[in-house]
Amino acid sequence: MSTPVTIRVNGRAVAVSSGRMLTTCLERLGYDLRLVAVEFNGEILHRQHWRHTRIREGDVLEVVTIVGGGLSPGRWRRT
Repeated sequence: MSTPVTIRVNGRAVAVSSGRMLTTCLERLGYDLRLVAVEFNGEILHRQHWRHTRIREGDVLEVVTIVGGGLSPGRWRRT
């Protein structure tokens, strides 16, 4: 059983299991891995490294989620 550690995710303290891989941690936090970019301890971490990156006490993640949507051009309204 892994020991819980505290990391920061988008400025918020979060408890996760020590030694867990980044991909598993992100999924457990509810992120869709296809739709995020990750800064890990101050550096952009390329997707190819996520499954080999272990989470440790004090790590800092900034996770940016891609969000689609909006109004189609023909539906713009003035307010």
